[in-house]
Amino acid sequence: MKKICILDFGSGNIQSLKVSINFLGINCKVSNLKKDIENSSHIILPGVGSYKTVLNKLKDKVDLKFLEDQILSKGKYLLGICVGMQILSTMGTEHGTSNGLNWIPGKVYKIKKKNLILPHVGWNEVNFSKDNKLMVNKKDNTFYFTHSYIFKTKNKKSVLGKTFYGENFDSIIGRDNIYGVQFHPEKSQKNGLKLLQNFFNLK
Repeated sequence: MKKICILDFGSGNIQSLKVSINFLGINCKVSNLKKDIENSSHIILPGVGSYKTVLNKLKDKVDLKFLEDQILSKGKYLLGICVGMQILSTMGTEHGTSNGLNWIPGKVYKIKKKNLILPHVGWNEVNFSKDNKLMVNKKDNTFYFTHSYIFKTKNKKSVLGKTFYGENFDSIIGRDNIYGVQFHPEKSQKNGLKLLQNFFNLK
């Protein structure tokens, strides 16, 4: 039985995410308590703001050693959204260099192309890889983005989708039971709902 926990640490579109999940007919808990994390099968790590700020809030509100054990040792599914995806990296460069969770090795840096409007806001396409379990229908490939920094994975096998905005960047990543999306599925209408449903169907 699916048990969903949205990590509550003061960063992210938690209410709209909860509404989207409930729309799918799935109940979820918004919590940072160990018992709720332990009782969950799928965990969502939202994130709005800067890399360093989101990481510090997570460290302040959630027992990271416990969370890491649940994800890396117990194999519970994790989905990082926007900056929640970015902090899965080894390091980020927003407002100085910060060490990330290093659950999916890679680096987060600012979009480099000149003369681009930042942040990158609005609908854009994602080109899926063959191994993408979150989105299998290539026609359902538009999602809502809002960001200025991008995640460059160290291992190409971790790239499940790429998007172009001045340069190609990793917009869906995955490693074993850990996934991340640069866009906001809770703002991406039917395609976002499909992605969330596919994530919850992972077992």
